[in-house]
Amino acid sequence: MRTLVTCLFVLTVSLRGILSAAEEPPAEPAVEFAPTQANVAYGPHERNVLDFWQAEGEGRRPLLVWIHGGGWTGGDKRVKPGYFQQWLDQGVSCASINYRLSGHAPLPAPVHDAARAIQFLRWKAADWNIDPERICLSGTSAGACTSMWLLCHDDLARPDSEDPVLRQSTRVAGAVANRGQTSLDPKQIEPWLGPNVLKHRMINLSVGEKTIEGALENYGKHKAHYEEFSPYTHVSSDDPPLFMMYGADASLPSKNAGHGIHHPVYGVKMKEKADKVGMECHLLLGKGETVRSEKYAGPDEFITAILLGQAE
Repeated sequence: MRTLVTCLFVLTVSLRGILSAAEEPPAEPAVEFAPTQANVAYGPHERNVLDFWQAEGEGRRPLLVWIHGGGWTGGDKRVKPGYFQQWLDQGVSCASINYRLSGHAPLPAPVHDAARAIQFLRWKAADWNIDPERICLSGTSAGACTSMWLLCHDDLARPDSEDPVLRQSTRVAGAVANRGQTSLDPKQIEPWLGPNVLKHRMINLSVGEKTIEGALENYGKHKAHYEEFSPYTHVSSDDPPLFMMYGADASLPSKNAGHGIHHPVYGVKMKEKADKVGMECHLLLGKGETVRSEKYAGPDEFITAILLGQAE
């Protein structure tokens, strides 16, 4: 009897599986989106690699660079094909980079790696048909933080370096930042956002501390790094244009670590300082329902203006 029951059960499950499979739509074919140049080393570490897609068009092509998020603790340079394809179709070349992660190499490693990647792309400008004067950055979360830091920081070029890559400029023409951290300093962001923001591991791991308690206990040791790698520190009137995006939930204090580390207040504070010094800065909250840019409806319009607005 048990054998019969078991057979009936297996048959029923098998039939259900067949029916379910028949009801499901067929899988979409895989999209082929191979880079023109894949996993090109721009530095000595195994994560110092980038992918590059070369656009067609007359003359040097503008470049959009994607810096992935993940709190500097994870993530990868893989991108959805559609995001880059829309720009390639308009004659904009694209690149996506990996960098060292803070769990193994805390600041300045993740940010300085990104800076070197920009220098490397400039160094390859002739070979890869890049216009070095039209480079725009884009990133989410920690990638947005890095993008804003590069946008606002003084040029890191070292003209006398024996390394030809390091002789190149790190300055760019603009940046799009999605839910990026404009400050990492726990003594600054806790008053802005409340204590929950400090529960996110990005804050302590960025300076090599396993816990936030350790980061706060050793704050004097880490203060200089927290200040140096906060984009907010470097805002000045001569910085290129910035477009920032955040969610609509600006309630305070932040509800949890995830809400805190991507909170709209980061963008509000950054724009307040930018407006004060005369830096062009655009802010969009909640897809424009809460706060919108007076000049651009969204990031695509901003990127188009930066990279194609002066195209021949």
